[in-house]
Amino acid sequence: MKKKFLIVIADYYKDITKGLLNSALKNIPKLNFIKIITVPGVFEIPVTISKNIKKYDAFLALGCVIKGQTPHFDFISSATTNAIMELSVKNKKPIGNGVITCLNMRQARARKKKGEEAARAVISILSQK
Repeated sequence: MKKKFLIVIADYYKDITKGLLNSALKNIPKLNFIKIITVPGVFEIPVTISKNIKKYDAFLALGCVIKGQTPHFDFISSATTNAIMELSVKNKKPIGNGVITCLNMRQARARKKKGEEAARAVISILSQK
């Protein structure tokens, strides 16, 4: 059955999110409709999904947060994750959380294929009876 996917990408770390997107796209069957929206950072992902929640069957949230010298990392990571989960449960629609949280760029580069896991999770939920 053909489904409509919305992928929302925070492109603050463009080379990381490119890897997340490529790994996700390889796992979404080609017959589905896919739209991609780019936002500046992960904090903007939930509101973008919320604005589009009725238009699509499934969503992927892709982005990267790297820990800096301040607690900002903790606030942004928690707020984004909680908002994504709340949207998914409230609307009964799968949202694959492909937002990676890393301590440094080396860890982020090593996790660029995490988009694949988010896509597989969404497809798994869509196939439930």
